[in-house]
Amino acid sequence: MDGLLIDSEDIYTMCNNVILHQYGKPSLPWNIKAQLQGRPGPEAGEIFHAWAQLPLSRSEFLSKQTALQRKHFPSAQPLPGVLSLLNTLTKEKVHIALATSSHAINFALKSSHLDSLFSYFPARNRVLGDDPRIPPGKGKPAPDIYLLALETINAEIRAKGVEREIALEECLVFEDSVPGIEAGRRAGMRVIWCPHPELLKEYAGREREVLAGMTTKSVKQDETVREALEEAGAEGRVKGRVGRLDDGWGEMLKTLVGFPYARYGIGG
Repeated sequence: MDGLLIDSEDIYTMCNNVILHQYGKPSLPWNIKAQLQGRPGPEAGEIFHAWAQLPLSRSEFLSKQTALQRKHFPSAQPLPGVLSLLNTLTKEKVHIALATSSHAINFALKSSHLDSLFSYFPARNRVLGDDPRIPPGKGKPAPDIYLLALETINAEIRAKGVEREIALEECLVFEDSVPGIEAGRRAGMRVIWCPHPELLKEYAGREREVLAGMTTKSVKQDETVREALEEAGAEGRVKGRVGRLDDGWGEMLKTLVGFPYARYGIGG
C-alpha cells in the first residue's frame, strides 16, 4: 500500500528525518530505508534504531514519530495510475485484496480521507500488519500475508458456490518493496514491482534478483542491522521457495500508468 497505492512512503521518510535532524543525525539513506520498506513495524524499528543510534528511548521516539504521522498521514494521496487500475480491475470482475504491513491505527490515518481508493477493497478483503491471523514473526518477506489475502477471496468464493477457487499461480502481487516482492514469490504468485525511483537506484543492476525474490538474504547489511534482525526474530523465519532468474513470473514497471492489461489476460 505505502509507496504503491499512496505516497505515504515519502511521508514516512519526512517524519523520520525531522526527528533525526533534531538530534544532529543525517537524513535516512536509501540503503537503510530499502531494508525498512514492507516489513512489520517492530522489525523495521529494530533496523532503524540500530542504524540511527538516537539519544532517546524507543518510547520517546515513538511519541514524536506518532505525532508527526498523525499530522501528515491525512495528506497522503493516490499515486499515478492507481485509481484507473483499480477501476479497470473491478469492471473486469477481477478479485482484489489488500495486504499491507501497516497496522490498523496508521491504516486509518492514511485511508480515511481516500474513500474513492479504499472502497475498492471490502473490509473482508483487507489484511493489515497487525491482523491476528498472521503469526508473530511472519510479516514480509514471509509469504503469510499474501496467502491470507488469497484465502479471504477464496472463502467468499466458496460461500457463493458459483465459481472455482483461485489458485496461487493465478495471483498477481503488486509491490513497491523488495521484501514484499520476495513475499509474493515465496507465496507462489506472480509479481509486479513498481519501486520508488530512489529504491530503484539502490538496486540498479540487481533488478532480476529482486523479481526472483532472491535479494533480502543477500542484501548488504552492516553488523548492527544483522543484529537488529536477529533481535526482532526475523532471521531464518522465511518459508516458501523463491523463484529463478528470468523465470517470467516477475515484471518491473516504473509506473502503474498505462498498465499492460492484455499481457495478463485482463480485458479484451
